Amino acid sequence: MAPAVAFAARLDTPEPEYRVLPHNIEAEQALLGAILVNNDAFYRVSDFLLPDHFFEPIHQRVFELTASLIRAGKIATPITLKTFVNDLELGDITPSQYLARLAAEATTVINAGDYGRTIYDLAIRRQLIGVGENLVNIAYDAPVEMAPREQIEDAERRLYELAEKGRYEGGFQKFDGALRLAIDMAVSAYQRDGGLSGISTGLRDVDRSMGGLQRSDLLVLAGRPAMGKTSLATNIAFNIAKAWRGERQEDGSFKSVDGGVVGFFSLEMSSDQLATRIVAEQSGISSYKIRQGRITEADFARITDVAAQIEKLPLYIDQTGGISIAQLMARARRLKRQKGLDVLFIDYLQLLAGSGKAGQNRVQELTEITTSLKALAKELNVPIVALSQLSRKVEERDDKRPQLADLRESGSIEQDADVVMFVYREEYYLKGKEPRSGTEEHNKWQIEMEAAHGLAELIIGKQRHGPTGTVGLQFDAEVTRFSNRADESRLPECAGSEKDKRSFEPSGIVSLQPNSS
Repeated sequence: MAPAVAFAARLDTPEPEYRVLPHNIEAEQALLGAILVNNDAFYRVSDFLLPDHFFEPIHQRVFELTASLIRAGKIATPITLKTFVNDLELGDITPSQYLARLAAEATTVINAGDYGRTIYDLAIRRQLIGVGENLVNIAYDAPVEMAPREQIEDAERRLYELAEKGRYEGGFQKFDGALRLAIDMAVSAYQRDGGLSGISTGLRDVDRSMGGLQRSDLLVLAGRPAMGKTSLATNIAFNIAKAWRGERQEDGSFKSVDGGVVGFFSLEMSSDQLATRIVAEQSGISSYKIRQGRITEADFARITDVAAQIEKLPLYIDQTGGISIAQLMARARRLKRQKGLDVLFIDYLQLLAGSGKAGQNRVQELTEITTSLKALAKELNVPIVALSQLSRKVEERDDKRPQLADLRESGSIEQDADVVMFVYREEYYLKGKEPRSGTEEHNKWQIEMEAAHGLAELIIGKQRHGPTGTVGLQFDAEVTRFSNRADESRLPECAGSEKDKRSFEPSGIVSLQPNSS
């Protein structure tokens, strides 16, 4: 028997009747030996391999000590390690002899990465077995208060955490790979309807200023109550789902070519309330008339037609209230796996719960939520649109237009978001300022109300890859529907002097400034 094999046989325990956890003692010995002979081998595995990934406890200790010495700028050899391993119990050989044997039977530096990945993969398999055993044991002896759904979500969370840890392809990559992705995105934008690099919102001027919703972006849509945040979100979600067009791939799955599969977490409204709102938006019949039954036979026929169209759309709603960020992430991953997912909406951020760690205040909790959502957007490679409330500081100013500083509870929303947008309607605030009828102020107020009627602004307060500024939208309060503002440049000219005509930017874009960041 070869010395290395004989030595491995002495270390490895005889195989019992039950199955032994997957491991490879010889690979562990070969890698440790390579590092002890040439410390450069350590840097081929240091970015993904940890002491816990070794199966043999002795090897865990040796790798940990070796890593500590190398990171301290010292040389790790059998001689320099000798004083740190004298307490190891190795049977009929001493620790010094064992280290010398490792170095003598070492692999080359070139193979170090392959051996490291073998050890890593086996460690992940052992952790998978642990998750499975834990799942079975809890299912047998689950506490009364623990619902099966909670166990499923916990198992999904553990599996996805393991999937994230089970990667060693990270780190630096040659720039030509990133360049190819950028060129592919440009080609897709050229070929896609509307010429957008992202997913179209169905609102012309919003798309023009943002290039659509970009994959892996976290977008925050904020506003005070009654501004229409949820309405704008449902409008965009419906537009995306309605525009969906997919191509079947070789594996039988569908790839979205236009539009997309939409997931909508409605933490505030029930699914039937949300459905009623969408039906009202698309049928042109106000939701309060639908709820009160104040509709004609023709209205009912129109509602039925719209409902039949919506039913076929790839739009999925989760109405569960008070869920944690971990539960949301698990459900989003499940939707991506089972139905596909191109855009995710969350209504709204402040109704999400954190992980519930001890000593965590609300600011820390919201920081955890926004950081997790940004990580989820990158993991699933989809844009996530999260709605957010604004603080009451807005109401204290004369100009009620929101600013980044108005975001509630945490600066992490502004920091983690790629895009921050605010919904603002001047008409809402003017309604509450009506002066006494018949006065000069009342006449002036009526003129201002007429000018603001049906108009809304989408203020882009932050955008990593585009301009900031304000986009004009049309808002129909009767059916809570946002739409493109009329292009004044295409309307017939009104009679009167140039001085009397209202001045508009083309396509309703009020102003856009280049991003200074």
